[in-house]
Amino acid sequence: MSIEVKNITKNYGTQKALDNISFSIKKGEIVGFLGPNGAGKSTTMKILNGFIKTSEGKVFVNGINLAENPIEAQKKIGYLAEHNPLYLDMYVREYLNFCASIHKVSKEKIEEIIAKVNLTPEVHKKIKQLSKGYRQRVGLASAMLHNPDVLILDEPTTGLDPNQLAEIRTLIKDFGADKTVLFSTHILQEAEAICDRVIIINKGIIVADLQKEELKNKDLENLFRELTN
Repeated sequence: MSIEVKNITKNYGTQKALDNISFSIKKGEIVGFLGPNGAGKSTTMKILNGFIKTSEGKVFVNGINLAENPIEAQKKIGYLAEHNPLYLDMYVREYLNFCASIHKVSKEKIEEIIAKVNLTPEVHKKIKQLSKGYRQRVGLASAMLHNPDVLILDEPTTGLDPNQLAEIRTLIKDFGADKTVLFSTHILQEAEAICDRVIIINKGIIVADLQKEELKNKDLENLFRELTN
């Protein structure tokens, strides 16, 4: 399995953000991670990236124990945070060069990823000059730059117009063909269009884990409301 989550609990003082959740994701799966605001989605994703620690439980990335070997596990992961953290005063190519130097990625790979996410028309601009859609592409490019085995995307399509949505959707599907992708979204149609599987979390507990075949016979919007109200 590319991702294994075993009995994770996360407490913030007396508040339990995650309550003994477990799931696994295999290579080649694109999994939508759904839930209302405050359900525990971002907390889970931050734990999977090693940004915050669990109160209980274990995480494995490609068989590597995240708590015991965080750097080795993080090398396998590409991550786009909900609030895409970019250096706004850097030029696009300059920023990707900086990211590449961290990952020890060749300049040829930088040009490949610029073309792949269709950033070529904007590489001469500073990031602060870019639209929301192009900033998301820069974030995706930096997450995908080192060709990670696992891609974790926290609401990657928030604020995008329909054309940008279609382009990002295609990028995610192409990348997920031979990788593992976990992404959160509030756009249920997005999950239905992209995902092989959907996990729904509510109040820190996983309330559904459905394969694409199971979703064909269900109204995802109604199911989401039933499980999260």
